[in-house]
Amino acid sequence: MAGPTDHTTGTTTNATTSTTAPTSAAAPTGTAPGSGEPARADAARWLPSFIVLSALWGSSFALIKVAVDAGTAPLWVALWRCLFGALALLVVCAVQRTPLPREPATWGHALVVAALLNAAPFALFAYGEQHVDSVLAGIFNATTPLLTLVFVLAIVADEKLTATRTAGLFLGFAGVLVVLGVWRGLVGGTLVGGLACLGATACYGAGFAYTRRFFSHREGGVAALSAVQIGCATLELAVLTAVTATAPNWPGWGAAVALVVLGVLGTGFAYILNLNVIRQAGPTIASTVTYVVPLWSTAIGAFLLSEPVSWNTFAGAALVIAGILVTRLGGAKKPVPAAPAAPTPQPAAD
Repeated sequence: MAGPTDHTTGTTTNATTSTTAPTSAAAPTGTAPGSGEPARADAARWLPSFIVLSALWGSSFALIKVAVDAGTAPLWVALWRCLFGALALLVVCAVQRTPLPREPATWGHALVVAALLNAAPFALFAYGEQHVDSVLAGIFNATTPLLTLVFVLAIVADEKLTATRTAGLFLGFAGVLVVLGVWRGLVGGTLVGGLACLGATACYGAGFAYTRRFFSHREGGVAALSAVQIGCATLELAVLTAVTATAPNWPGWGAAVALVVLGVLGTGFAYILNLNVIRQAGPTIASTVTYVVPLWSTAIGAFLLSEPVSWNTFAGAALVIAGILVTRLGGAKKPVPAAPAAPTPQPAAD
């Protein structure tokens, strides 16, 4: 999934991979009186973008799987993904004539956000998918809101742990254990891959909490801030790859196309789509992409990659989503930000 970012001002949102990119540039239009959300009659404006966005972030896991199965090292998957995504966002900035922020503090925080929301989780998801199917990776990515809540409770003073939220966390993580099939024993590649994917979602959780406290209020357009963030992630991965990874190899046209699509669409264009949904539908509706992305990742993995899907995959995913819903019921007035994946961006997933 894409590794989305949370550039909100005063309002935080929930979304899945990898991921959201809200903005303070414009409030949603066509809102119902007193609701803060657009009227249902405006669905025709945002629904196409919502569907395409969820499909892009849901397909990220299959694209990652194609790349790693072709022999592309995880760090190179993450690097190419960020490079193509940054280039796409810079093109958007150039077309919109949006300047990049100049404040050193913005760039400093962007380096941290990039590491937590892009560089680390993108590499971890690619590593995890060397050991598990894209279907499982997509389900693990759905735990992002739960892990975001854990970090938000730790570093945001006005967020409180309630009994309902605690029950939701336990329910969600019980779903993770069901997806893993713990009764069969946690050994081998499934455990390693699952832990890597959960490590990626933990990075998303820490990144969204950090973004909410230190980065979301920074001045600048969403495309510009996103370009800075993904650009910083590209530089971080370039340094890490130069030090630790072997030289890149040509993975074949299929994997090359998958990496370009993953970067340009899943990590670049998805930001713009997500912003469009938030502006036209509002943050609450936009956050429901969390529940749609696993459907895409499961369908694409099962039908296009012929990956097996067992009963515990569906049961565990249902428990994870139920846990997310319960934590929201027990939350304060402010919703908790979360990802994709992707994607990422957007999966983000991631």
